[in-house]
Amino acid sequence: MLAVRAPVASADTDGVVIAVDSAGQYVQCESKGHKGNSMSVPATFINDRLWGTGHLIEFFDSFSAPAGAGQTLSLGAGHYTPEVAKITISYGDDSTQYPAEMAGGAFVYTAAISTGPNAKPLPPTPYVHAYNADGKEIYNQKTQPTVKNTHQ
Repeated sequence: MLAVRAPVASADTDGVVIAVDSAGQYVQCESKGHKGNSMSVPATFINDRLWGTGHLIEFFDSFSAPAGAGQTLSLGAGHYTPEVAKITISYGDDSTQYPAEMAGGAFVYTAAISTGPNAKPLPPTPYVHAYNADGKEIYNQKTQPTVKNTHQ
């Protein structure tokens, strides 16, 4: 299981929980305080719908939501194959990469994005980067917008 508390809270979300069962199926639930909610009620295991054979990365959630005066919550989650050793996230045109939380083949990222008076009206797009154990980037969502298939 992977549970991450967001750095800011939106009206509906202040964290996320991802669980993986013994068959390797994933379920995700957003949290608010001590309560959780899912787009599927009850929460359902999702990778049978979304996981494609041979893909390095698969996403099952990514959103931005207002989080009070001057901030937006950016949250995303997904899963990855064993050849991925590290996942980072960059935002918009900024090349700085921030680590995602990873466990059991699932990853989560959260960020508080400033939407103050000098910020753009929409938060920057998050981009997922995946690295192998040697530190080589093997996937860059900004330059490879479609999920890479390892069996090409």
